[in-house]
Amino acid sequence: MPSDAQLRQILQEARVIAMVGASMNPDRPSHHVMQFLLSKGKRVIPVNPGHAGKELLGQRVYASLADIPASAAVDMVDVFRKSDAVEAVVTEAVAHLPHLRTVWLQLGVYSDKGAELARAANAFMVQNRCPAIEWPRLGL
Repeated sequence: MPSDAQLRQILQEARVIAMVGASMNPDRPSHHVMQFLLSKGKRVIPVNPGHAGKELLGQRVYASLADIPASAAVDMVDVFRKSDAVEAVVTEAVAHLPHLRTVWLQLGVYSDKGAELARAANAFMVQNRCPAIEWPRLGL
């Protein structure tokens, strides 16, 4: 797990965040976190196959990480999926996102195999954390 200093650096330096499992429902946590990150000046690209091609908070929704153009330069993937889906998400991220620096798993989400895959690709893995909680906790 990254230290507080590393978490601070990750959140400050992340520019383009792909949010896997982004929800159109304003009552869902992913919706709130996406709004929060957008309010902090981050570009957030929602990923949800059920809503591909639609807009969420003014951003085009993609069906998969592989569908996001490389020119988007995604450097962080924020995962709102169950733990058993993480390995596949990280595999896709590593294969299709050349600028990937961080894989962030939301509260209650863990994956040892996903962490191994991220580390092998020289990316940080943050597990069981929420950027919208960490941001104020770290004084950003």
